[in-house]
Amino acid sequence: MKKQKPMSMEELLKDLQGQRTFQEDPNHISLDKLFNDSFMSKHTNFNSFPAFLEKGNFQVYTHEDINNIHEELWERHVARETSFKDWKSMLDKANAEYKVSK
Repeated sequence: MKKQKPMSMEELLKDLQGQRTFQEDPNHISLDKLFNDSFMSKHTNFNSFPAFLEKGNFQVYTHEDINNIHEELWERHVARETSFKDWKSMLDKANAEYKVSK
């Protein structure tokens, strides 16, 4: 995955809440849009991406933090708490649903 520069806590919160006023990368889809509440309710046991992270006891403050989560733990969490077999499947579906909604 492409490494992103670390965000401040305030930027991450704004990103998750969909309140960012700028986008550093025009190809970047914010986490709140990609893993919106509708997607999370439909495909996981949670109503939001932050709740999904919290259940796995993952502390995510930047996009890079997601890339730094131990892969085996992340994959197990995705398989256990979602309708997907792995993270790539979840990410692909989120991207596909986002594109259709545009």
